[in-house]
Amino acid sequence: MDAVMLDCRLMTAKKEAHEYIAQKLGFPDYYGKNLDALYDCLTEFCRKKLIVLRFTSALGDNLGKYGDSLLSVFTDADGEGKISLVITEK
Repeated sequence: MDAVMLDCRLMTAKKEAHEYIAQKLGFPDYYGKNLDALYDCLTEFCRKKLIVLRFTSALGDNLGKYGDSLLSVFTDADGEGKISLVITEK
């Protein structure tokens, strides 16, 4: 299983967050850069991956409620079996 570490401190705006996630996870060029497209890619496109979200409190600090929604997409996708999610503040 591949492992990918995402530093949430680098997600400073919606557009930048989606570009960073897409680049780190190797999403296809047609990735729609929104929450629905993120869920679709995490549950359908990704091969088995361990995703480590680091410094998740930065999501709320940088993105407000959108950061909470972004985190929810990752946790919802974790239940679908394609990804395994680890959330940490370190």
